[in-house]
Amino acid sequence: MNNDPEKGPGESGLYNRIAVLRAERGISRQDLADAMEVNYQTIGFLERGDYSPSLKLAFSLGEYFGLPVEAIFSKQPFKPLSQQVYGLSKAKAAQQIESALEEPNES
Repeated sequence: MNNDPEKGPGESGLYNRIAVLRAERGISRQDLADAMEVNYQTIGFLERGDYSPSLKLAFSLGEYFGLPVEAIFSKQPFKPLSQQVYGLSKAKAAQQIESALEEPNES
């Protein structure tokens, strides 16, 4: 997956969330490729950042996932979802998880 800030965006110069979106929805590369009418290897190249999608393919992916193109592709690394949604840093998120695990179960 190429949205790790430690890794570069690949040859395309774009970061993307395609692998995450597929995993969330339980979609294989082949299923997504069939829906986009491309070869399954194209999906792998996109996910690794080795290939820049055409504008048509980028918009088709957006329609397929029900998201704007900029929610799927970016020139900057994506922030972790916990930081985007809740404004949490990695350290703060880890603290909250640790606190939740330490609390006794009241059920």
